Amino acid sequence: MTDFDPTQHRMIPTQRWFEDFVVGERFVVPSRTQTSAIFAAFQTASGDTHPVHYDLEYCRSRGMPHLLAHGFQTLIHTAPGAGLFPFMVEESLVGFLEQSSRFLKPVFADDTLYPALEVTELVPGRTTGVVTLGSTVFNQRKELVLEGTQKFLIRRRPL
Repeated sequence: MTDFDPTQHRMIPTQRWFEDFVVGERFVVPSRTQTSAIFAAFQTASGDTHPVHYDLEYCRSRGMPHLLAHGFQTLIHTAPGAGLFPFMVEESLVGFLEQSSRFLKPVFADDTLYPALEVTELVPGRTTGVVTLGSTVFNQRKELVLEGTQKFLIRRRPL
C-alpha cells in the first residue's frame, strides 16, 4: 500500500480564491523564441495560408526581415495555462469570460517573446468575482508587441 493520493498531485498545493488576489500581482509566462516549428504548427492549427506567414522570399520582397507572425500566433503566448495561474485556481475557476488584445509591433521568426499577466482589476460578487488580468508581450528588443486583457470568473472562498 502507498499513501499516494492523485488529488494531491498538483503544481500549486494551496488553492487560491477570489479574495486571495491583489491588484498588481504578476504572473510571468515562460519566454519562447518564434521558431519555424512554431510557425508551422500555428499555420496547421489555424489554416491560415497567407504567404506572409510561411514564404521567406515573399516577406523579403516586401521589405520584411523574416516571416511575419500572425497576431493570434503572438496572442497564444499569453495563454494562462503556459504559466502557473490556472494551477492556482483549479478549485475556484468557474470560467474564462473574455479576452481582448492590441497588436502594437510586428513579430518575426526568431524573435523571442516575453509574456506576462498582471491583476489589474478585481470586481467582487456575492459568490464569485471577476479577476481581470492585463496581458503584455515584449520582444528581445524590449518592445511591447501586444497588450490586452483577460477576464476570469473565480469563486469566493467557501465558508
